[in-house]
Amino acid sequence: MKLIDSLTDAADRKQLKDGDALYELMKQEMATMLKTAEQPLEIPADKKPFVILMVGVNGVGKTTTIGKMAKQFQNQGKSVMLAAGDTFRAAAVEQLQVWGERNSIPVIAQHTGADSASVVFDAFQAAKARNVDVLIADTAGRLQNKDNLMQELEKIARVMKKVDPDAPHEVMLTIDAGTGQNAISQVNLFNQCVGLTGITLSKLDGTAKGGVIFAVADKFNIPIRYIGVGESIDDLRTFKSDDFIDALFSQDEDDV
Repeated sequence: MKLIDSLTDAADRKQLKDGDALYELMKQEMATMLKTAEQPLEIPADKKPFVILMVGVNGVGKTTTIGKMAKQFQNQGKSVMLAAGDTFRAAAVEQLQVWGERNSIPVIAQHTGADSASVVFDAFQAAKARNVDVLIADTAGRLQNKDNLMQELEKIARVMKKVDPDAPHEVMLTIDAGTGQNAISQVNLFNQCVGLTGITLSKLDGTAKGGVIFAVADKFNIPIRYIGVGESIDDLRTFKSDDFIDALFSQDEDDV
C-alpha cells in the first residue's frame, strides 16, 4: 500500500508526465523499500564457529540453500560443518549428507526421530573442537503441529546457548518466492519464536518473481541475505536490491 500511496500522491501533484515517469518513480520507490533490507551476511573472525540456524517450512528449499551457502563459504576459504537437525524427515538427513559428500564437508547426524537439539548440540561441540569457521544447522519444517515445531526450535536455540551465550549468531528463514502473502505469516511465526536475523528468498528461477519480498521488507525490517536463482550449487546470490528490481521488471526470465 505504501507504494500505491506514494505513486497516487505523485500523480495528484502532477509530477508524472507520462508512463515512463511513472515507471521510473515506481522503480525508485521500490528501491527505497528494499535498500534497508540489503545487508549481506558477514562472518566475523572472532566468532568461531559462527553458527547459522536455518528455519523454514517444508518444501521451500531450505536444505538446498544450506548446501549452496556451505559451498560459498568454502569458496571464501572458510571451513564448514553441517548439523542434520531435521530428524523428523528421513530424506532431509540423507539430502544434507549428499551435499556434504559432494563438497567434502562433515555432517553431524543421528537416526530419524532423534532429538534434534541433541544433534545440534553435538555438532556445535564438534565444530568448536575442530576449530571450524561456520556451522550451519538444519531444522525440521514440520512436526505434528505448529506448537511442537516452535517448541523444538526454542529448545535448539537454548542448547546452543549452553555452548555460546551469543549463539545462534544468525537465524535465517528460507521462503519460497512463489509463496505469496503466506510468506508474511511464515516470517511472523518464525520471528516470534526464534527472532530472525536474515531471510533467503528461494526458487526465484521460475515464473515466480518474488514480489512479496516488498511486503516482508516493509513490515519486518529483517535483512534479505540471499536469493536462490536455480538448482545448481552456484545459484545462490547475495541480495542486491537494484539487480532484484531490474529483474522484476525484465521481460526475460533468464535475467533474474
